Formats: sequence, C-alpha cells, structure tokens
Amino acid sequence: MALTINRNMTRWIIIVASLLIISLILWNTYIFFQNFKAEERSKMEITSFAQRDIFKAIEESNKNNSDDILADLDLAFEILGNNNTTPMILVDSNSIVDNFRNILRKTDIDSIHNIKEAKYVNENLKTLIATYEQENQPIHIAASNQTLYYGNSPLLNKLKYYPLALLLIIFLFAAVAYFFYKSSKTADQNKLWTGMAKETAHQIGTPLSSLVGWTEILRNENVNPNYLSEIEKDISRLQTITDRFSKIGSKPTLEKMDVVKETLDSYEYLKTRSSKLIEFEITAPSEQLHAELNKQLFSWTIENLVKNAIDAMKGKGMLKLAIEDDGKYVKVLVTDTGKGISKQNYNTVFQPGYTTKKRGWGLGLSLAKRIIEDYHNGKIKVLHSEIGKGTTMQISLKKVS
Repeated sequence: MALTINRNMTRWIIIVASLLIISLILWNTYIFFQNFKAEERSKMEITSFAQRDIFKAIEESNKNNSDDILADLDLAFEILGNNNTTPMILVDSNSIVDNFRNILRKTDIDSIHNIKEAKYVNENLKTLIATYEQENQPIHIAASNQTLYYGNSPLLNKLKYYPLALLLIIFLFAAVAYFFYKSSKTADQNKLWTGMAKETAHQIGTPLSSLVGWTEILRNENVNPNYLSEIEKDISRLQTITDRFSKIGSKPTLEKMDVVKETLDSYEYLKTRSSKLIEFEITAPSEQLHAELNKQLFSWTIENLVKNAIDAMKGKGMLKLAIEDDGKYVKVLVTDTGKGISKQNYNTVFQPGYTTKKRGWGLGLSLAKRIIEDYHNGKIKVLHSEIGKGTTMQISLKKVS
C-alpha cells in the first residue's frame, strides 16, 4: 500500500514539475517575442525618421535649387539600406505608393509594380496593407504626410510559431509516454490474468484426480452405469476446462483437424445440457473439412458462441448451427432468435468487459476473438443482426487439404 502511494506521489511530482517547466519555457518565449517585436518597432521608427529627413532634404534642395544638402544624408540612406528584413510599404495621403522594401512574395511585388504604374492602391495591396496594419501599428510621418506600413520580419514570424511547435512536441511526447504506460499496464494485467488462470487450472486438478478415483470406487460398488457415464462426461469436461486454463498465456499447438467433427462435438455437449425450450438445428456437410486447430481452444470458442446465443434468447428460441465450405475458408455460423445487436455495437461486443447481462464479466466474445484471430489466424465477426429478431455470428478458418 505504502509503495503504491509513493509511486503515485512520484508520478504527480513529475507531472507538476513538467507542467512548470513547460509554462516557464512558454512564458520566456512570449517575453522574448514581445522584446523582439519592440526592437523591430524601434528600428522602424528610426527608418521613419530617416525617411522624414530625406523628404525634408529633398524639399529644401528643390526650394534652394541646390544638391549640397543631399550630400549630408549618407546616414539616412545607410539606415534605409540596412533594413533588409522587415517588409514595408510607404503610402502618401493620396493612397499613392511612394516606396516599398523587402516584400518577399512575388505576387505582392507584381501587385505593387502594377500599382506604381497606376498610381493607386488596388484591392490586392489594400489586403496586404491591412495585414501589416493588423500585425503592427502604422507609423505616420508628419513632415511628408506619409504612412509607413510594416509587417513582421521572417524571423519574427518563425518565432511566433515556436510555442505551437513546442506544444506539439510536448503533446507527442506525452502521447508516447501515455501509450507506453498503458501498454505496460496492460502487459502487467495480462501477466496477472495468466497467472490466475494457471493457478486455477492447478487448483482444479487436485479434486479432479480425486473424482476420477471415486468414479472407480463407484464402479466397483455396482452403481448404475448410466450414472457413471454422465459423471465421467462431466469429469472429462472438467479436464478439458483445466487444459484450457493451463494453456492461457502460452502459444497453442495447432494440428490438422476436421472442423465439422470438432464443432459438432462441442455443440452436442451443450445441446444435451441446455433448456428443453431451445430448439436446435444443425446443418453440416457430410465430408470432412480440415483446418489448423487447437482442439481445446476451438471448442471453447464454439461453446462461448452457443452460450451467448442461448443467453440472448433468455433460454427459449431457435438456435441454428451451420458449417459451410466456400473453397478457401471453412465457415461456422451460429444463429439465434434473441434480442439482437445494434449495428454500431458490431465491434464493441468483442471488447473485454462488454456485456448486456446482469451477471458475467463480458469476456466470452473477447476471448473467442483472441482464440480465432490471434491463435488460429482466422476471423470472427457479427455477420448479421436485427434488434428483436436475432444474430448470426461467423467464424472463418483457412481450409487446409
């Protein structure tokens, strides 16, 4: 108990610590993003100042008809030239594009060239300007009555998606850890159930040996042979059950067997021990149909299907068993006139724990599926079902010559 509590405490400590580390990484990324954005804003403001100085110098030069003033603008031109990452568009008060830089998409460049020829902002550029305006507050240059629209640099755009990439990596890591934990837990549960099954087989074996001895004593006491015959059948049945439980967790040995005979043997045993209100009908070919089988496990599957069919009919109705040969596969069909299965539950009925009965663990069909598909390389499915009318279950086994 204490060990379990310590494990749970350690697990929660790791989870909480991981969440704190993730939160710190995301928060630091956000702070870095905001600082980087502020630096870009500062750079664009300096660019707007350089643009203002150039505009004033050109205006003064035109007024004085002198080019000497332009010679002192080396710093302003250098500032404009060094800004080669942030996309920007300079628009005057008449919506005329005066200048643009670092527009990376060719479609946008073509749009701007067409605009410069037409001298007016078209819908494409309006969309681009609106995008920039949403990303960053435009800078108004009062001296020239111009507006500088600028977007995020490629580096800033990449940084913006970094937290999403980090969250995706964390999510994938968590998913892998969860599935690893789930599979480990399932493996532990399988080991537990296997151990319990083998122990059950061992425990049944002791009184079973004693029953065999008592049968011999009764035979010497001249007990009615019919009674002894029925007792021996049930002892044989217990031996079969013991053998089945002992095989859980081990790879079963398959042998070439007659599917018709093995199916009918299991079917007949249950038929004689079922309610007289159940009407049994059997359709089987006269010739042998062979497949690779494990006798004990295959009979277990047939019994599970028949018992489920009887339970579905609540002990009253018609149960049909048919064995068919389609050339490649031997098919065993068990049909009842019970309550039926809804179509969305065709696969659910094979999941461990699924049951509609008040009593039972819901392991019968799950076990049947594992025996047929994992051990016999066959298929088992709900072939057809209708609510209130009945169900047909089908087993398909590869035929061998």
